[in-house]
Amino acid sequence: MWSIADRYFLAEIVKVFGAIMATLLLVVASMLFLRTLEQVNLGNLQAEVVLRFLGLQLLRDAANLLAPAAFLAVLMALGRMARDSELIAFTAGGLSPLQVFRAVLLFALPVALLTAWFSLVLKPYAASQIQLIEAQKDTEATRISGLQAGRFYQQSDGAVTFYAGGLDSSGRFTNVFVHDRSSDPPRVVLAESGLYRESARGGEQAVVLEEGRRFDGAAGSHAYSLVDFARLTYFVPGGDPAQQERWRRAATPTAVLLGSEDIRDRAEVQHRLAAALGVVSLGLLAVPLTQLSPRRRSAGRLFLAFLAYFAFFNGQRLAEEWMTTGVTPAWLGLLWYQAVIIAVVFVALLPGSYAVRRTMRRLRGR
Repeated sequence: MWSIADRYFLAEIVKVFGAIMATLLLVVASMLFLRTLEQVNLGNLQAEVVLRFLGLQLLRDAANLLAPAAFLAVLMALGRMARDSELIAFTAGGLSPLQVFRAVLLFALPVALLTAWFSLVLKPYAASQIQLIEAQKDTEATRISGLQAGRFYQQSDGAVTFYAGGLDSSGRFTNVFVHDRSSDPPRVVLAESGLYRESARGGEQAVVLEEGRRFDGAAGSHAYSLVDFARLTYFVPGGDPAQQERWRRAATPTAVLLGSEDIRDRAEVQHRLAAALGVVSLGLLAVPLTQLSPRRRSAGRLFLAFLAYFAFFNGQRLAEEWMTTGVTPAWLGLLWYQAVIIAVVFVALLPGSYAVRRTMRRLRGR
């Protein structure tokens, strides 16, 4: 049964957690909304799918917000109670440190289950739906991407030159010129109109030209060819296969990844589980990082909490990289970093604990 102390701790932590989550969601939603409006302004996104696109992005990112919000909520709630000497009063009334951990776990476990649902089920679904919208943008929308008429643009270290003489009301370039010195033989393309597209998934860029002529051959040489075309898609740099593979894996359902023997698929599953497990791990870290005595300075422990928080999420990326590249054995996985960080924090706080100080006083007394 939940005690009065459990209910009090839960009420304090949940209030702070709700305020932090509302603030984080508001900030993230504002940033995503501005980016979405920019895409609408550039013609990359239809206005009728703006709210759906924004909702899917929030659904995708929600799992990444729950763990830090839970950590800050426990840290701030217990810190406020310690500053107001409430923890001292609870201790004097017979509340043990284990009961504080128990109250924190009662909060962290439901949040961890919610995070697991978001990360394992909703996040890949949202990623797949976002990719469908991105694919529709790539095939139906014209992306100007800052290109202006009357200026020369070069890509691939100057090997490809693009120029458009004008821009009509529909967003299409007119009097287009493309010079590609990277092809063999070199190529010059002239077209009456064209548009520019860029894939947000793989970085693939293309110029779609209409009603033009292509010249293949080196200047001053008689070996050349002329081709008239009604429509020509001219790909500038190819897409990044590694980036496309990461997009594919992020949108794959967890049940499919569980049946895969690929080390990267296994790393993706553990990456999704890390968010849920991180809620419990960070909650346990917040308890010893809370200042229990109002006479002791809290700056050192707050700095340690800051380091632990950033080490936690940077350690996840490092462990994932080591797992996929074979630096660590596959059976170890990537969740080991959480246990290492918890152990390091507890060892760093051990010299200042009451049990160690009492033992040292007894040893000095002898």
